[in-house]
Amino acid sequence: MSRLVNVCRFSTFERGIHTLKRPPISVIKVIPLSPIQYARCMGHLPAGWKTQERLSRDVKSHMDFMPVPKGPWQKHHDERKTKWCYMLVASAAFLGLTIFAMWKAGVFYLHDYPYWVIPDPDKTGRLYIPDPEPEAPPPVETGEAPPPPPPKPKKPKLYIPDHVPYLLIGAGTASFGAFRSIRARDCTAQILILTDEDQVPYMRPPLSKELWFSDDKAAVKQLRFKQWNGTERSLYFEPESFYFKPQDMEKQENGGVALMKNQKVVKVDALRQKVLLESGSEVGYDKLLIATGGRPKNVPVLEKAGADVAKKTYFFRNINDFQKLDAATDKCKAVAVLGGGFLGSELACALAKKAKSNGMTVYQIFPEAGNMGRVLPEYLCKWTTKKVQEEGVEVLANKSVTAATVKDGKVILSLSDDSQVKVDCVVPAVGLEPNVDLAETSDLEVDEELGGFLVNAELEARTNIWVAGDAACFYDIKLGRRRVEHHDHAVVSGRLAGENMTGAAKPYWHQSMFWSDLGPQIGYEAIGIVDATLPTIGVFAKATPDDTPRAVVEATGEGLRSETEADAETGGSRSRPLTVASSDCRCPQDPPEETEEFGKGVVFYRRNNAVVGILLWNTFNKMPLARKILRDGAESEDLYEVAKLFNLHDS
Repeated sequence: MSRLVNVCRFSTFERGIHTLKRPPISVIKVIPLSPIQYARCMGHLPAGWKTQERLSRDVKSHMDFMPVPKGPWQKHHDERKTKWCYMLVASAAFLGLTIFAMWKAGVFYLHDYPYWVIPDPDKTGRLYIPDPEPEAPPPVETGEAPPPPPPKPKKPKLYIPDHVPYLLIGAGTASFGAFRSIRARDCTAQILILTDEDQVPYMRPPLSKELWFSDDKAAVKQLRFKQWNGTERSLYFEPESFYFKPQDMEKQENGGVALMKNQKVVKVDALRQKVLLESGSEVGYDKLLIATGGRPKNVPVLEKAGADVAKKTYFFRNINDFQKLDAATDKCKAVAVLGGGFLGSELACALAKKAKSNGMTVYQIFPEAGNMGRVLPEYLCKWTTKKVQEEGVEVLANKSVTAATVKDGKVILSLSDDSQVKVDCVVPAVGLEPNVDLAETSDLEVDEELGGFLVNAELEARTNIWVAGDAACFYDIKLGRRRVEHHDHAVVSGRLAGENMTGAAKPYWHQSMFWSDLGPQIGYEAIGIVDATLPTIGVFAKATPDDTPRAVVEATGEGLRSETEADAETGGSRSRPLTVASSDCRCPQDPPEETEEFGKGVVFYRRNNAVVGILLWNTFNKMPLARKILRDGAESEDLYEVAKLFNLHDS
């Protein structure tokens, strides 16, 4: 009753104020109030009523009453995150246990083949469950215990040393020359060779030469060949017994060479001085040589031709390539060799020799005007092409392959003159690409123009890392930066790298030579920059029966021309006085006639009036003299007199 009285009083007071013409206080603002607010405005609250503060504290309607985490925020967050992770792991474990229990209880069936290929022989749509195999009859009791099962042979664990003083990557000619040089200067050296091939170090030149001319097939299978003089020789530099096992390295008091086959190096850590193998193992080293060589290039048209053409494409680089091509050409009716350079011309002549026995047709296709068109002068190039054709090769010069398809098991090669050639297999011989796979993973620099690992004149790429052979782009102190892909260069650079690995610090100054034999009757040797685009001066004479590759092998007993030239350099060639031959040699400056015979001679390649390259045509054991002329830098006006030093008229 008292509450109602107070409300009535307040309402009367409000109406009185509104009836005034002019309110006494202009700041008064009338706010409508609820009955409870009316009651509170009139004075004391009734019994049992709560104040505004009490109401806020009870209902916790503002931020002061929100929960506050204990400690720093990050700590609280990490605690909750850890709790959630535990809950997730526990849930996953519970789910796995549940699935395992269901599987063991037979709730669902796990099979070894996809559900869409479930066998259904009865075509009933039901799951086919084969009958269980009949159990074997129990063994007849004889009173003797059954023999125990034979123990499974344990595969021996491959031993990989943790550290070696000298480590060589690659088992080619460069590595062979390097470890011979290291052993010559450090007789107690411990050397480890890592190779991704399944062979001990071997020589590559006979793969495209003598091996094809051998009539003893059993010897060829054993990788033995006859040199031009008939002497039999192995393709391997040393027998496998020459190399010892890595685990026996520390037992060798006088050092030695260990070999590990089928071991590919994927990374070199120059800072830690360790190499990483594909198997995941590491080998430490003090001195490291990279001699990874190269891999054959392919023709772009063949790369895009598809898998059918790729199956009939045979690259040629190592022993496996030789064996595959030899087996494939046993049944071939026609084969095409793409490329007119060193390897292409050698392989074409070698396959032509085999074609005489099985009737195979050998095509050689290249865009140049003739064989060795990028090396030989034009007149000598045409003469060489004629000799290659006489060997039985069908030479298709000034042509290139524009398309390749397979039809009825034959490869159809479309040529640039709109003609086609149908063959059974194709052999690309268009050059070599240096193997620089380690450059990207090992932070080694590669020459962008010439390719290969970039090294200095001492063949050093990084501290305690040397590169030799086809993969090295080195600085020649005489001819500038170069990269060479020949056997003699691998020998020379390998020897120099081995010497420098033992502290010699010698620059590359020795001009390596290269040679090629187009059968046992035609051969040439060259040194320096031999480029058909350079001006040349050639001096030729009539050849004798002694001026052939066969004759020089018969006289020296050595088929590797680099070895015979090394013997000539250290033997009598340097000690004998050089006599001047008669000057009736004809020096062709104008293009000679097609009937001209170039039996033997010497060709000088010039650049800026200086001799930068020399080619010896069917002229052998004269490389020390050619190397001396190149080193001294003979001028072009003296070349006719210089040519007399080669004694072209001596028999």
